[in-house]
This record gives sequence, C-alpha cells and structure tokens, in this order.
Amino acid sequence: MIQQITEGVKISVQSNFESSYFDGESLQFRFNYFIEIENNNPHSVQLISRKWTILDALNQSEIIEGIGVVGQQPVLKPFESYRYNSGCALKGPVGSMKGIYHMVRLSDQHTFEVIIPNFRLCAEFTQN
Repeated sequence: MIQQITEGVKISVQSNFESSYFDGESLQFRFNYFIEIENNNPHSVQLISRKWTILDALNQSEIIEGIGVVGQQPVLKPFESYRYNSGCALKGPVGSMKGIYHMVRLSDQHTFEVIIPNFRLCAEFTQN
C-alpha cells in the first residue's frame, strides 16, 4: 500500500491487475485501484475534483480531470475516512498513476490540493 499525507489528509492506495481483453483494435489490460482518504484535521473538508496522470509502458500519458470521485463529492468530518474503488485500462501490462484532489476546508472555504502518490499498475505475470 502506498501512502501520502498532505495538509492533514492521508491518501492510501492499493492497486491490482484485473484482466486483459481485446477491445477490437488492441489488447487492453484492466487494473483496479482502491483509495482511502482520511481527514486527520480538526475541521471538515470536502473533495471537490480530481486530476489524474496515467502513464503506460510506452511512456504515453493521459490526463483525466473531473468533478468528485465515482460520482460523489464527499465531505469528511474531523478524523473520518472515505473509501472508494475505480479502475483504468492500459495498452500494456505495466504503468503508473498519480494525481491530486482539489479540496476545500468547509470552515473558511480555504482550497488546497492533496497529493495522490504515484503508484504502479503491474500485471502479476510481468514480475517473474
């Protein structure tokens, strides 16, 4: 598990290889990732948006931005956590992801960025 703390918000990430499939044009490799966001602050915060950088084995990057995560903009009260899982497809069996969450402290509307640490996406068969 990879972890990072930014401004009192701890991000924990775990990823795994799900499957490979042919999409009609090329072989795709599907990965899942599981994220826990912990608010270790004495004030409530809300996740507003996200920005991901996904890098594949060919060093091609893709930027994905959007509102919230999995259709939610969770509010985390002091010392609460929020968990979700999602996934992505790559053109190769290895890659990586990293990103940021745009968050707001609800008491004074202070906005800040929380780092999503770089984590590997790696199919098990490549590790031998």
